[in-house]
Amino acid sequence: MNFKEIVMSEHATDNVNNPAHYGKGSIECIDYIEDFLTTEEYIGYLRGNIAKYLHRWRYKNKQEDLLKSQWYLNRLINLHGEEQTT
Repeated sequence: MNFKEIVMSEHATDNVNNPAHYGKGSIECIDYIEDFLTTEEYIGYLRGNIAKYLHRWRYKNKQEDLLKSQWYLNRLINLHGEEQTT
């Protein structure tokens, strides 16, 4: 069993990649935020969330917070890749 499967087995829903409360409405919250902010503001938003989850992982949700930090880092990496191609 890999790390993600361990976390998933502990939670009935995927609170890292697809929390149920973020999918209410016609657009995901993260997509709205990305569209609403400038690129630099969005980068700051991603960096802030990465820092938040890395700061609290030892004290709160441990594995889940590490995975959330990784999720936001992956968004930042993907954004950087898109900037490189434009």
